[in-house]
Amino acid sequence: MSAAILTRAQEKPMPLYPAGIPNAKPTPATYIEKNDKGWATNVSIPTITPYLPEKGTSNGSSIIIFPGGGYAGLSMENEGSSIALAFNKIGVTAFLIKYRLPSDSIMVDKTIGPLQDAQQAVFTVRKNAVKWGLKADKIGIIGFSAGGHLASTEGTHFDKVLIDDKENISVRPDFMILLYPVISFGPMAHVGSRENLIGKTPSAAQVDLYSNEKQVTANTPPTLIIHAEDDNVVPVQNTLMFYDALLAAKVKAEMHVFEAGGHGFGLNNPKSKDKWIDWAKNWLDENGFL
Repeated sequence: MSAAILTRAQEKPMPLYPAGIPNAKPTPATYIEKNDKGWATNVSIPTITPYLPEKGTSNGSSIIIFPGGGYAGLSMENEGSSIALAFNKIGVTAFLIKYRLPSDSIMVDKTIGPLQDAQQAVFTVRKNAVKWGLKADKIGIIGFSAGGHLASTEGTHFDKVLIDDKENISVRPDFMILLYPVISFGPMAHVGSRENLIGKTPSAAQVDLYSNEKQVTANTPPTLIIHAEDDNVVPVQNTLMFYDALLAAKVKAEMHVFEAGGHGFGLNNPKSKDKWIDWAKNWLDENGFL
């Protein structure tokens, strides 16, 4: 019983912005958050939920999780809590982010709202690293599908800080893991994600800005990317383009492409006996993050 209570306590969501949400309009009465079968929509109040490894097993590393959902919803279980618990088993503290979904109803500028939440998440974990028993230089991010777009945006746009950061705490993640990520807003884009974030008639400059294969620099964090060749929602070319950009910038990178698996498989690809969490564990270890 006490163990169950402890588990519930450590997984209590906390406001991502204790002192007020930036770039926010008053939430309309009709804009009501819904959570149904692990799927969240109409998120206007973003949260961060810590998942702590069993006592005595933490290695000080942490990972911040951005679920996917086409910037229209959030897969909070398949690409959220299940992922957090898997990382806990390898000693990594996890933080699940319920981020705002781009909407003109609740944001002044919907194109930057999710990225603000991603930057605030890294800021929060780094600021409170000592409190959570974490190493401030081993804070990573993981994103799935559109959450992979958000993660890759956070990993390439960290020099332009969009949150209140008077303490000048770095919002650059130390590593990135991307699963079947939306990367490009060009011809290989997942159109729904692009339209939800930057609209149906974006400028060429906006398309380029959020085509993250064009935003990679030598300071982009080491990255592990995982995709399935037969993904018919987000073409595997998104991963290939990002990997090429990382190579060109001489960023440490590793890529795994399943022969089959489709899109949105979460923790376990049903078409493969291989477990990507094992690849992630080995990659983190080899790069000194465990």
